[in-house]
Amino acid sequence: MGLFDTIMGNASETSAEDVQEELSPILADNETVTSAFKLVRDLSVFTNKRLILIDKQGLTGRKVNYHSIPYKSITQFIVETAGHFDTDAELKIWLSGKSDAIEIELSASSAQAVQKNLASQMFS
Repeated sequence: MGLFDTIMGNASETSAEDVQEELSPILADNETVTSAFKLVRDLSVFTNKRLILIDKQGLTGRKVNYHSIPYKSITQFIVETAGHFDTDAELKIWLSGKSDAIEIELSASSAQAVQKNLASQMFS
């Protein structure tokens, strides 16, 4: 994860293998992490079965919110990249039965990987 992306508040890609090991107690049988994006302590994890948004809260980060989103519940998504001088991108995901989008800030370099991963999982 780049220091500049962290300062700017944008998630950058992190090691899928490390996240797989860290999340092994909560992953389903035959569930594998395909990619993960980290922002300070928070994670957006793409597995072969779902998207997991992990929000570590408080000073110590001991309180953790795991938001599990099955790919089949995603109705649409938008990845909005910025111009030449802006290094961030934004991911918006809409879920069936909800009118508000879930928003995730990404680094511009991660935008294509996220888009490809979501498309691959939603249309498989």
